[in-house]
Amino acid sequence: MTEQIGKVKLDYSHYPGQDFYCDGAVEDELLEIVKRCRKDEYPRIIEEKADWPVLYHLSAQRENIIDWIPFGKTDRVLEIGSGCGAITGALSRKAGSVTCVELSKKRSLVNAYRNRECDNVTIHVGNFKDIEPTLPCDYDYICLIGVFEYGQSYMGTDTPYEDFLKIIQKHLNDKGRLLIAIENKLGMKYFAGCREDHLGSYFTGIENYPGGGGVRTFSRAGLERIFRSAGITRYHFYYPYPDYKFMTSLYSDEYLPKKGELYNNLRNFDRDRMLLFDEKNAFDSVLEDGYFDIFSNSYLAVAGEPFSVKYVKCSNDRAPEYAVHTQILQDENGKRQVRKLPVTPEANAHIFNMKTAYDGLCERYRGSSLSVNSCVIAQETLPYAEFDYVQGRTLAELLDDCLKREDQAGFERLFRKYVEKISFNPEYPVSDYDLVFSNILVDGDTWTVIDYEWTFAKKTEPRELAFRAFYCYLLEDEKRAKADMGFVLKELHITEEEAQLYKERETAFQKYVTGNGRSLAEMRELIGHPVLRPVAMEAQGAEPARRVQVYLDRGNGYREEDSYFVKDAYKGPGQLSFEVRVESGITGVRIDPAMEPCLVKIREIVWNQETVQLESRKKMTANGRIFKDSEGKTGYPCIVFPTQDPNLNIRLEGMKRQAENVLSVRLEVVSLPFAVAKDLAGAGKKRIFL
Repeated sequence: MTEQIGKVKLDYSHYPGQDFYCDGAVEDELLEIVKRCRKDEYPRIIEEKADWPVLYHLSAQRENIIDWIPFGKTDRVLEIGSGCGAITGALSRKAGSVTCVELSKKRSLVNAYRNRECDNVTIHVGNFKDIEPTLPCDYDYICLIGVFEYGQSYMGTDTPYEDFLKIIQKHLNDKGRLLIAIENKLGMKYFAGCREDHLGSYFTGIENYPGGGGVRTFSRAGLERIFRSAGITRYHFYYPYPDYKFMTSLYSDEYLPKKGELYNNLRNFDRDRMLLFDEKNAFDSVLEDGYFDIFSNSYLAVAGEPFSVKYVKCSNDRAPEYAVHTQILQDENGKRQVRKLPVTPEANAHIFNMKTAYDGLCERYRGSSLSVNSCVIAQETLPYAEFDYVQGRTLAELLDDCLKREDQAGFERLFRKYVEKISFNPEYPVSDYDLVFSNILVDGDTWTVIDYEWTFAKKTEPRELAFRAFYCYLLEDEKRAKADMGFVLKELHITEEEAQLYKERETAFQKYVTGNGRSLAEMRELIGHPVLRPVAMEAQGAEPARRVQVYLDRGNGYREEDSYFVKDAYKGPGQLSFEVRVESGITGVRIDPAMEPCLVKIREIVWNQETVQLESRKKMTANGRIFKDSEGKTGYPCIVFPTQDPNLNIRLEGMKRQAENVLSVRLEVVSLPFAVAKDLAGAGKKRIFL
């Protein structure tokens, strides 16, 4: 009744003999992947597949929701609904032992094979109600990550969620904690046009599931009512952002987000969505009025004693040697500390280098009016860099205030003061490349650099550092577009050509930080589920599938906020022709020629009256398949797009600029049934990289 896969034990004592829950062929695909591939190969496979289930089940960023929790090496953890093991490996690394309960044998096999090196994991396969009586009652943690919403299926009683919790609590020791990660049915993204995660329909949770069914998510008030009914009186809420599945930040009631922080809101990996309003602006509104806990997209509810960690920022979408988490901790007296911890063993050196950076910057700015936040290196289970928690407002916030008041003179005074401070001792061979406005806290006359992770032992011109700070400031919020770039260039004595060079260096730096991996935003584009804008559809007056959307990359990736629909782009049946005016600072243009599977013939793409040489590699990419001409060339290819969100991405780095830049596009577009497009794409040899 048991099976051993590597060091993982599977117990089939309560397995009914067949899986009653299955996602179909994708589970067979996942099983083959984890059997033949190492974990460090998963990122490459995720990019190659460009498929939501593969991303969802295999991405290491799924672990973020629990990776910050201070599990001890003697702690016993029960993971109910362990699925394909997205977080089992992280639990195994941090805790003493992990007991998994999972209904599906196939998913349990995926879990076992991907975590085969874990010698402290046991997976019980079968129905929780059958397995539960055999489980001990001394667990330190019980995890329900994306599971509590299925309580009706687990229990089948009149009060399933309350009964589920009552049973689970019996298996915790006196100091044990219950962790529940779940979507908020009133999450901001659902009002803005995301479909309900489990049922795939619009506004279902907001309308309180009028169609019934066995899945329920809850508001914070709804969860609190269930907790009280189940006898849970001590609980705490954390707020994963954008959601618990791919968390990049975690907030708490003691440390809530500030206005402007919640700008990374497009996460429709699994299906198309609408975009009914700007979620960033809406979040700013609820933050101003104190309602963030009501509209957070997800919750992590902790039943039991609180954690000292009050905030987490996950930076593990980087190259392994730079993958870190930043935490803010608060003791019982309210004193706060900031820590940076390595996510991977390769990042240990990066942590130790932060003390070297601190020492170097202190020496450079000794005698100046710019302070550097103190750094010490310590070690518990992992090395970490610890910093003081500094009070004050960021320089970015102060500059925002000037823009809001239309106080150009005040903006210029602050900027000049910033340039003066960072320009001290410019010949010293240490430079903090990331001296951006958000990394400087201002408290009266005290200016403190609080984050200097990207400090290098070399001299960098202060004007380049100042330009980069201003450029990053613009990219963080479209409302800052009114800031005067002309003033900055004049103040720093930077030409347009030098500014373009600095922007290209910034793109290269971001690639340096992330390695060769694609970001989640890029993966969303590859997976290809469109964002629908109903108002824009009506304004264009074209068939919904025959709309052309243009995205402009301002150096921070493609965003819906930086896109528009082209009116009258179709000049006849299948004949598409239009121009894109490209202002300074645009690093790429993405063209969505239709909103349906299609075949696209590129007739002409011209940049500033010069034909783009499509043969040159990586000037253009697309999320379709290329078919070369009869001579095997790619000069004017046909591309098959087996997606409702076809796109061509034209990179402009290194291309000659002039005062007014124009990209002219001429294409032929033929609609295809999805099945035909998929078959044709399968006949192509590779994804297009021109």
